[in-house]
Amino acid sequence: MRRTYWAAGTAVLLALVFAVAATVSAAGGTSGSGSAARGQRTPALYSPDAGFARDMAVHHQQAVEMSFVVRDRTQDEAVRSLAYDIANTQANQRGMLLGWLDLWGLPKVLAEEPPMSWMSTGGSAGGHGGGHGGGHGGGHAGHDTGGVAAKPGALMPGMATKEELAALGATQGRDAEVLYLQLMTDHHKGGVAMARGCATQCRTPAERALAQGMVDAQQSELTLMADMLRQRGAAPRG
Repeated sequence: MRRTYWAAGTAVLLALVFAVAATVSAAGGTSGSGSAARGQRTPALYSPDAGFARDMAVHHQQAVEMSFVVRDRTQDEAVRSLAYDIANTQANQRGMLLGWLDLWGLPKVLAEEPPMSWMSTGGSAGGHGGGHGGGHGGGHAGHDTGGVAAKPGALMPGMATKEELAALGATQGRDAEVLYLQLMTDHHKGGVAMARGCATQCRTPAERALAQGMVDAQQSELTLMADMLRQRGAAPRG
């Protein structure tokens, strides 16, 4: 258990270091002068780069919220430490994703854009055509979420419903621990599928690197959470 938790903690730390370096790189990548530099380096409004940043920021926010909820409902140090790591890591990554959107001059929310529309089954969409240029491209052609679908009532793959969040807030002790681990397992599976999509489709090198760091860290945490559920006589859902 200690070895597994240490491995997960190391992956989280490496993901944070990766994210900081990625943000610096992204900031430098958008600092070029002239229209040519902007055209090459600034993602388009409906590109996978921008869509992933918007969607993953929302996805991460729910993980942060669930982690704060469970920390108030259990005294188990292993669960509380995991929740702290997830909240800290994903809050930092969320800030970086939103910061990139600011650097690119793109909105953080698009009311007309369905969630996950950037995940095209046919490759990258929208290109880098500069700021608010470019079109929807192939981003709305189809969504390849790696077999992880959004459940009814959930915004994106892996996300909990309002009813599940209410249930988590109404539990205590072992019940809260088990439900949190199950919900976060689902959440990570959806997050990994999304991050893999960006690692494949996004064109900004720093964002691809951050996405791959998310995949590595969350896969490690999935192994840890499976162990923690077994210790509590439970298992991941479906």
